[in-house]
Amino acid sequence: MGVSLIFKIAAVGILVTILSQVLKHSGREEHAFLVSLAGLILVLTWIVPYIYDLFETIRSLFQL
Repeated sequence: MGVSLIFKIAAVGILVTILSQVLKHSGREEHAFLVSLAGLILVLTWIVPYIYDLFETIRSLFQL
């Protein structure tokens, strides 16, 4: 896992927060929720391969 991934996640978090606040103040709570959900799904698609590698490493370490 590189530093660039951490910066990408932070950038998505900042962008989602700003967009969510703007949408909430304009009265579009549904859209704010969808933006938050889209940000979460985007970050999860980046993180899932690393979690898979972690579980594979633990499995091979304990030879399960």
